[in-house]
Amino acid sequence: MPIEKIISPDELSLYGKVDNLNEQVKTLVAQQKSTWETAGRNYEAIVRIQNRIFDFGHFRIETQFNAERIRSSAAKTDAKSISERPCFLCVENLPAVQKGILFKKKFLILTNPFPIFPVHLTISKLEHTPQEISGHFSDLLELSRNLSDFTLFYNGPQCGASAPDHFHFQAVIKDSLPIENEFNTLESQFSEILFQNEKIKIIAVENYLRCFISIISDDKNEIAEKFESIYKSMESKNDEEPMLNILCGFQDEKWRVIIFPREKQRPSHFFRTDEKQLLVSPAAVEMGGVLVLPGEEDFLKITKKEIEEIYGEVTVNQDVFAELIKLTHQRYPSPKRSVDYETETNGK
Repeated sequence: MPIEKIISPDELSLYGKVDNLNEQVKTLVAQQKSTWETAGRNYEAIVRIQNRIFDFGHFRIETQFNAERIRSSAAKTDAKSISERPCFLCVENLPAVQKGILFKKKFLILTNPFPIFPVHLTISKLEHTPQEISGHFSDLLELSRNLSDFTLFYNGPQCGASAPDHFHFQAVIKDSLPIENEFNTLESQFSEILFQNEKIKIIAVENYLRCFISIISDDKNEIAEKFESIYKSMESKNDEEPMLNILCGFQDEKWRVIIFPREKQRPSHFFRTDEKQLLVSPAAVEMGGVLVLPGEEDFLKITKKEIEEIYGEVTVNQDVFAELIKLTHQRYPSPKRSVDYETETNGK
């Protein structure tokens, strides 16, 4: 790859700390904000972004008005549209001022020029290969271990990825998403334990507008094996990758992977042609609890009812999720539900 696309340590050190990868990527954002007009303008706008909070009891959904995200929310991801535009993640097509940090000679860590959060990274594979998590899950684990200050996420090719033709992850600073702060409550009070031993724990959560399965472990091989098993149990359409979004973080020497099975790329609200249209295209950020709306009118008019409808349409229904849980139970012995453990403990 062109050496000029890799920022040198000397240049990076002019803008902040560079002692480890966490510091380097944060400094990279500062450098790009300073030297790249588009990035500088859009990161400056982040401080003026409007937010609203919708309370659903044991969890919340945060809506964000972010006009610059129209490129992603309304991106055409059909095969014809993809074939007719240059890949904006290929190194040779990056803007001249955009530079990145090389990771394992396989990925280029870049500043996302259209951020949702104050520090927002795109981590693209050097090779132009399709967006497909199979064969790349170990990369997600390795990146999250090295970027321990960040939550990494993966958007499936029909689940929010605006570049389904070029493999990439994204990353934001930890605790940017509501689910990260709500996870412990969800795990202790609203989850079903699907499998647990001394190495790993797998739980399922339904009472959350969207359902998910989470795998927690300090063993890289164990978590990769369990993910592959769950992945193969998920429904796929036309031999394509099962629809899903993934969040991954590494903390206290453990990985926590959250898998959101999906039913649709976009809800019916996106396609309406009347005053009830809402331009929203849920991806991993939305599944994590931040609903990004590029239209101010949509941001002002959306209600709890519509939020429930949006999540209800794009996530798999109870029957599909129940079948996924059943298949997981069949593969592994199933202990009692976490709520049963809590009841027994409280009764002692």
